[in-house]
Amino acid sequence: MIDPRRRRFLRGRFGAVREPVVAPPRPPWALAEPDFLAACTRCEECVRACPRALLAKGEGGYPVVSFASKGCDFCGACDKACAPRAIDRSSAAAAWNWKAVVDGRCLAEQRVECRVCADACDARAIRMVPEIGGVAKPQVDAAACTGCGECKAPCPTGAIHMIDPGAVA
Repeated sequence: MIDPRRRRFLRGRFGAVREPVVAPPRPPWALAEPDFLAACTRCEECVRACPRALLAKGEGGYPVVSFASKGCDFCGACDKACAPRAIDRSSAAAAWNWKAVVDGRCLAEQRVECRVCADACDARAIRMVPEIGGVAKPQVDAAACTGCGECKAPCPTGAIHMIDPGAVA
């Protein structure tokens, strides 16, 4: 068995692999992370109020978003349930800055016809771009993407991720 450190060295990657430190995905309209942590009482009212069961209790008891089964429809139930105003719809123009990105595990990248993500996108932010001699590949229009996550759960290979472009360094 080869030591993984040796593989990294042979590939020109010296040192440990560092993942960027990113705040966990918070509910829509959550305050900036330090303000959210200060204001949130971990009462779980927002978790109980979410009709789509999108919110869950995360590390430290703070609410996090999980797109495991469906996306957010921005109904505002979490905002209405949040008494300490850690989630404040009136203070933010957008629910969040997340955007969908598609990685190399996408079936279309493997030359297998799949349009599940585009079909699931109500905002029509994912369009299938035809390729000569190949299958159509998904292309995300970041300006049109609301970050709702509806495309993430139905992806058969888990190739769709929600990222905050402003938080990635």
